[in-house]
Amino acid sequence: MTERIRWQVWRQDDNGARFLIASYDTENEARERLAAMEHTGGHHKQLYWMARSDRPRQ
Repeated sequence: MTERIRWQVWRQDDNGARFLIASYDTENEARERLAAMEHTGGHHKQLYWMARSDRPRQ
C-alpha cells in the first residue's frame, strides 16, 4: 500500500508562479506551518494556502 500525503502548503509569488513548500501528514501540522509563514509576513505580494492531497508520497 502506498503512503499518501494528506496536506500540502503552497506559495504563489507576485508573478503567479506556484510552489509547493511542504507536505504534512496532519492538518494541524500544515496549519502551524501556514500560520508561521503568514506571521512572518512573507514577501511582497505572496499568497500562502494549504490544500488536501491524495498524491503518493515520493
